[in-house]
Amino acid sequence: MASGAPEQSSQMAEEIPSFLDEFLRDFPAPLSPESPLPWKIPGTVLSEEEVEGELAELAVGFLSSRNAPPPLASSLAHETVSQLLQTDLSEFRKLPRQEEEDNEEAEEEKAPVTLLDAGGLARSFFNQLWEVCSQWQKQVPLTAQVPQQQWLVSIHAIRNTRRRMEDRHVCLPAFNQLFGLSDPVNRAYFAVFDGHGGVDAARYAAVHVHANAARQPELPVDPERALREAFWRTDEMFLWKAKRERLQSGTTGVCALITGKTLHIAWLGDSQVILVQQGQVVKLMEPHKPERQDEKERIEALGGFVSHMDCWRVNGTLAVSRAIGDVCQKPYVSGEADAASWELTGSEDYLLLACDGFFDVVPHQEVAGIVQSHLVRQQGSGLRVAEELVAAARERGSRDNITVMVVFLKDPQDLLEGEAQGAGDAQADRKSQDFPSDLSEPENNTPWKS
Repeated sequence: MASGAPEQSSQMAEEIPSFLDEFLRDFPAPLSPESPLPWKIPGTVLSEEEVEGELAELAVGFLSSRNAPPPLASSLAHETVSQLLQTDLSEFRKLPRQEEEDNEEAEEEKAPVTLLDAGGLARSFFNQLWEVCSQWQKQVPLTAQVPQQQWLVSIHAIRNTRRRMEDRHVCLPAFNQLFGLSDPVNRAYFAVFDGHGGVDAARYAAVHVHANAARQPELPVDPERALREAFWRTDEMFLWKAKRERLQSGTTGVCALITGKTLHIAWLGDSQVILVQQGQVVKLMEPHKPERQDEKERIEALGGFVSHMDCWRVNGTLAVSRAIGDVCQKPYVSGEADAASWELTGSEDYLLLACDGFFDVVPHQEVAGIVQSHLVRQQGSGLRVAEELVAAARERGSRDNITVMVVFLKDPQDLLEGEAQGAGDAQADRKSQDFPSDLSEPENNTPWKS
């Protein structure tokens, strides 16, 4: 859903200096060694491969909390991360002896990655961000002022009756700005991750899958492959972290990367995405479940088994057959994602991404009706439609965490008008057909008129 570029460019030109001025008033100087950090650091150590994703997440989250425009937050994060990665990070390296002192239960086997002190990195990173903001206050680069496509996205997530909230989601319309991609193809990324056994894997995937995708050289020419590789690499990275930190959690996930006029999706496990086109649900994928014949055969060929308890489970434990993490269930629970693509023609209404807490109780074919009814009541506003969908799942008995994300590909107001027009055309057709026989007026069938 693109908005007028001149208006957006003018708005950005006003918002950027204002934001930078306010930031530098609140932080008139870099942090001293004694100053408290303005953000929560991601653990005690980071591997070199984790640095880009974790620091970008820190910056975007912090800047967004201060109401930075998304393109500016992403551009600042990219510039700051890039500058930091060009410096010598050896001063933050954690020596094996230090690592053992920090973790008395450290494995005897040396970690196969170089570990860096997360606290020291986070402090240095903030001071680098301060330097970038100071430079941009004098002259904002043109790359940070490029108008981006506007998206209307409705998101709602609840813990429900579970003790912990283990879902995570990502909404990244400024994908290109965050990773410094300068080609003319607009990209936007959306994802839902449904954790189990803890939130660590879901949080990790929400930080690193898109960062790994952006690093894939195939991204411009083969986004499907890039997404599959990103899931696989994120799984490998998290497994090393899980072994190092004694983590047992895992996560399913689904993502959508829209590149120009093409939709690319990738998924692991039973989180799903559907497309609604002209009011009809289009199935894009088949979730990975243990009862799928191909999944059952794969697991059994590896020496595992699938059994039915309260539901079908891998080795009597997990109810999903593919996931990031789950170190104790590898290789039976695979980290290999599936992917697919769909050419967008302009007739598509919206995408819906959700976890199994939604899809286990709300059939695909009911989604369009729930959304349309909401738009009628809200006179074409789709901002809170995800809340309606989550409420529908709770009413149907879901006790799980529930996350729903609706990415509109058309203005919701146009969906209302199109439905009303379609109903009106159908009514006219019936009137024409009925007229010769009984001269009766057909029943008014235009429920979507606001």
